[in-house]
Order: sequence, then C-alpha cells, then structure tokens
Amino acid sequence: MPAISLQKTIASANGLDATRLAYDQMTARKSPLDAAVAGVTLLEDDPDELTVGYGGLPDASGEVTLDAAVMDGPQHRGGSVIGLKGVRHAAQVARLVMQQTRRAMLCGDGALEFARANGFVEENLLTEKARQIWLYWKRLECRGKDWLPPQPGEFDAETIAEFERYYPVTGEKASGGTVHLAARDAGSDMACATTTSGHCFKMPGRVGDSPIFGAGLYVDNEMGTCGSVGHGEANLLNCSSFQAVYQMGRGASPVDAGLETLAMVAKHAAAQERDDAGKIAFNLQLFLLHKDGRHAGVAIRGAKQIAVTDGDGTRLEACVNL
Repeated sequence: MPAISLQKTIASANGLDATRLAYDQMTARKSPLDAAVAGVTLLEDDPDELTVGYGGLPDASGEVTLDAAVMDGPQHRGGSVIGLKGVRHAAQVARLVMQQTRRAMLCGDGALEFARANGFVEENLLTEKARQIWLYWKRLECRGKDWLPPQPGEFDAETIAEFERYYPVTGEKASGGTVHLAARDAGSDMACATTTSGHCFKMPGRVGDSPIFGAGLYVDNEMGTCGSVGHGEANLLNCSSFQAVYQMGRGASPVDAGLETLAMVAKHAAAQERDDAGKIAFNLQLFLLHKDGRHAGVAIRGAKQIAVTDGDGTRLEACVNL
C-alpha cells in the first residue's frame, strides 16, 4: 500500500487536471485555498466542460447561472455566490466574498454587483455548443405544445450524444454537473472549493447544494473536508458534508464516514425519489479528505471515480459504493 502523502489534492472525476494544477500551486507555496480556487478555475475556463463556468449548461429558460463556494480550514471561514450571471469565475468571486466582506453568501444581482466592483469581465456564458444542447432538450420537452420535435439530421451527433450524457431520455441522469476540489498542504492545512452551473435545464431560481456550507462542501481544519456532486437536494436535507467531516473527527475513516452518510441519505429519501422497487432513483458522490491525509470517494452506485494528486502522482481511483 502506498504511503500517505502529506500534500494532497482530491476532486470529482472531471477535475483530474485541476488536482494536478492545485498540487503544483501548493508546491510553489500557494495556500490550499488559492490552490483549490486555481484548480476549479481551470474548469470554469474550459468551454467543453459543460458543468461549470463558461459553457455550462443553462436552466430551462436558456440562461446560465452559476453557484460556487470556497471554505478555508485555518480561518474556518467561507464565501459563496448563488445565481451569478455573466461572470465565469464564480469561485474567485466567492473567495473575495470571504476575503473582503463580513458576509458568507451573496446571491443574484448582489453577487453580480460585487463581481463588477472587483473588475470581473461580464460576458455571455452560453456557448453555441451549450445552446444547441439546450435547444435539443427544448424541442423534446415541448414537442406537441409550442415546439415541433427535432427532425432527423437537424442536430449533429455530438449535440445528441452530449444531451444523452447529461439528460438521458431513459435511465439515470449523470451525477456530474459540478466540480469539487479539496487541498491539504504539507503543514496539514486544508481548504476546498465547489463550482457549478447546476442541474442542466433546471427550474429557474433553483439552488442546489454546491454553494451551501455543510451541504455541498465543508472543512474543519482539525477533522477533514468533504464535498459532493450529484443530487444536491439530498445533501441540502441531510447536511451531508458536515455529517461526513464530523464523523471523521470522531474517529471514522474517510470510507466509513462517507458510506454512513450515504446510508443516512438513503434512509431519508422521499417516495418520489425512489423507483417502483423502493430503491433510490438518484446518485450521489462524496469526496473525503481526512486531516491525516487519508482520502476516499464514495457513491450510492455505479462505476464512479475520484481524482487524486499526491506524492504517488495524478490518477483516477474507483469510488466505494453504498
């Protein structure tokens, strides 16, 4: 078994390159907080990453709205933005909320005004790629109402494939839609960041778990950190990240803390969130990093992965399933 590395970054599977960048940032003596934000910024800038920032999939009305949060272990402080429009670097704005204000969260027009005050460039975040995917969904969702269904050959194969990846007509929807990254430096200080464009084609105004401390992310510098991707409402109703970190603080391993938290989520799932056999119809992943450097990814089901960079390199590891 490889030795536990002092310096480490972990992330959701779509953050593999982000973990490498964040690790290198800490090697260059950046704080875990700045390293985590730099990592997720890499994804916010990528128009092919359809879950965050520039190119993120829009809500049902075709508008891209971003949520993000950061939390710093040494200070036990955080910053969050909710429903941010027109600014791709939502995690950077969230960090400034923590650093420049007495507040923990800003939403909507207030978050945008704050970003403007700090010189962030406003732009149209809806790329043509994301717009085509949204339009394909619109044509399917509203066929027989105001819209005609998609015609053969009208949408290219890539658009249809990406739609099926994030919003399959049958089967479970992808548990992506978010990037979470946590960092631990050689001195055992910790921080984390989560950024998202939310569930694709979400109800306008919907807020998930990503910008909510204790739900989508949480860090206690004396215990550990946890973040999540998947069905955010389940995290909101169970304070999943807080629960997982608290259990690690009481002596549980990252794997045990994660699985016990998921078991609690499963127990509390509502009837409308279960299939005909009574099993949970959604998925949820937790990414845990212990104070001592141990880590784990857990999921309700499926071949899910966690991204890791430490002294043993950069890699994807399998999540442990509930």
